[in-house]
Amino acid sequence: MSLFWRIFALNAVVLGSATALLLWAPVTVSVPVVLTEAVILVGGLVVMLVANAALLRLGLAPLDRLTKLMATVDLLRPGQRLPVQGGGEVAEVIRTFNAMLERLEQERVAGSARVLLAQEAERRRIAQELHDEVGQSMTAILLGLKRGADRAPKPLRAELQEMQEITRESLDEVRRLVRRLRPGVLDDLGLVSALISLTEDFATHTGLQVTRRFDAELPALDPETELVLYRVAQESLTNAARHADAHRVAVAVRHLRDRVELTVTDDGHGITAPREGAGIRGMRERALLIGGSLEIAPAGPTGTRITLAAPVSRKQP
Repeated sequence: MSLFWRIFALNAVVLGSATALLLWAPVTVSVPVVLTEAVILVGGLVVMLVANAALLRLGLAPLDRLTKLMATVDLLRPGQRLPVQGGGEVAEVIRTFNAMLERLEQERVAGSARVLLAQEAERRRIAQELHDEVGQSMTAILLGLKRGADRAPKPLRAELQEMQEITRESLDEVRRLVRRLRPGVLDDLGLVSALISLTEDFATHTGLQVTRRFDAELPALDPETELVLYRVAQESLTNAARHADAHRVAVAVRHLRDRVELTVTDDGHGITAPREGAGIRGMRERALLIGGSLEIAPAGPTGTRITLAAPVSRKQP
């Protein structure tokens, strides 16, 4: 039944019921109208309106649910669908909307994959240039300053040694940026070693206390999954240092049946912003890229816990 005939039928039921009551009820209308008769007529009208409103609300309830879902749907939280019941125009609209969501989610995942892969390629290129060009140039400058300091007279030697120390610190900073842009240890030694290096570097430069807990035997993961786990851990640690005002951070990786869970927990003041920032949405996009899910929940009285569940996918031989 179409929406037009459904509303027509609902109104017909209400009007037919009112007509039947007028026909068989022992009530007449005088001229002029008596107060009692007026009260009965007004009461009957109120009953008709209430019944009509209730029946229309029942008939249009699927459209209300569809409107609410359309206003709150988020492609970074896939799987939001409305149940399709019966037939007619309303059911067809719901089916079409569900199919549209499915298509948009697939296109979002494909688009995010292209963007993130391009981003990683650009990071790899910049890291390579920093290592090959800037790093080698600064190393050459450092060696030149050392030779100059060894030959210089004593008053000038102290200044050259000071410049040598500044250059060494800058070189260390460049190397740290290279590791953040493209963690070579992730490619060479795997996820656990990369996370250990990341947390040690994070603790050294922020002063936060970092604890680690990794399962003894983690399954072999494909490179994309390992990179997503590493990037989510990196972004979570950065948020804890910049925004959460935390003192302690715990990083854990567990193997649970068919998935690997990364958990980063801090004791900061929690997430108070009503809208998620670009960092968190970026983590959600990375999670969707590997078919995983990201959850953000309170931890303790004020802290935050970020959990990434990634499906296990064995490396190809």
